[in-house]
Amino acid sequence: MNAAACAPHLAQARRIVIKIGSALLVDSANAALRQQWLQSVCADIADLRAHGAEVIVVSSGAISLARHRLGLTSRRLRLDEKQAMASVGQIGLAQGWSAALADHGLVAAQLLLTPDDTENRERHLNARATLQTLLDLGCVPVINENDAIATSEIRFGDNDRLGARVAQMTGADCLVLLSDIDGLYTADPRQDPSARHIPVVEQMTDDIMAMGGEPPPGYSSGGMRTKLLAARIATRAGANMVIAAGQEHHPLHRLQNGGPCTWFLAQTDAGSARKRWIGGGLQPRGSLTIDAGACRALQEGASLLPAGVTGLEGTFGRGDLVAIRDSEGIIIGRGLIGYDSDESLKLIGHRSAEMEQLLGYRGRDALIHRDDLALDHP
Repeated sequence: MNAAACAPHLAQARRIVIKIGSALLVDSANAALRQQWLQSVCADIADLRAHGAEVIVVSSGAISLARHRLGLTSRRLRLDEKQAMASVGQIGLAQGWSAALADHGLVAAQLLLTPDDTENRERHLNARATLQTLLDLGCVPVINENDAIATSEIRFGDNDRLGARVAQMTGADCLVLLSDIDGLYTADPRQDPSARHIPVVEQMTDDIMAMGGEPPPGYSSGGMRTKLLAARIATRAGANMVIAAGQEHHPLHRLQNGGPCTWFLAQTDAGSARKRWIGGGLQPRGSLTIDAGACRALQEGASLLPAGVTGLEGTFGRGDLVAIRDSEGIIIGRGLIGYDSDESLKLIGHRSAEMEQLLGYRGRDALIHRDDLALDHP
């Protein structure tokens, strides 16, 4: 923890995940969207996009929106009632984001995820591929938890950590948590007037984690504790994270202009963190042998295409870890395979243009994408 440390700047980020809680998005008096505030956030997002950044939104609010409509505003909800509220409120939440982004020339895309969707390898790859395609098409993905079928995710309020997992999954370099507080303090400033604001956190130490408190009252199920857990996930994945106050209009613009906040510094760049995770600690389910041309291409930073693969061993599923061997059988790296062993066997030695004919569908061109690959000696 060092206030003099050099804080990042939002304008430097190229892929940004923005998490917005229900306490900011929903007017608690009538459980309706704060339309003018939402418009201001979408204007900020449009500005980030205009300056070259990709933006993903993780949005709470479905349950809060439905409470008023179904007359359940005055008491604590049972889990099954929360799931029902989510089913009703998700429609209005998606419509609100779609309309507000459209007013600024942007197309919204809705995804419903749970944290488990980012941890199961096959679902992780499916979700990541969908998000990448949406970003390539110029969309703004708006993600919420699949609260209608979730259990503990609703009960404990996990959208902070979901935001961190989305940042990790997509290789984002910045996670923004808009909150009702302008960052981390040494104690709860609402209870302790001597609490000091911490502008920069360089390491997620035990002392920092101990500063997490209980969730705030009202509809929001988050709190500083889940934000610190999110910071630990995001920074380990190579993303900077920032907690900033979001109540006022144009909160991202305020953050860019030096508004009060707390930055949590990435431990390393996202690519290196991911490659360390791939390269260490996991047992390969199989191996691919590649020719000299493919070896050179990988050393130059390319993905592994099927045409450069000469052999396959083992039985594995999509998303499993496989070893990569050169023509002499020496392991030169590891990667997460994009196809199962039966599909890979059909593809090896063939050009990417032949994949649809060989498989009956058109998937990704690479057997292993470069972001899913770690070489022993890059």
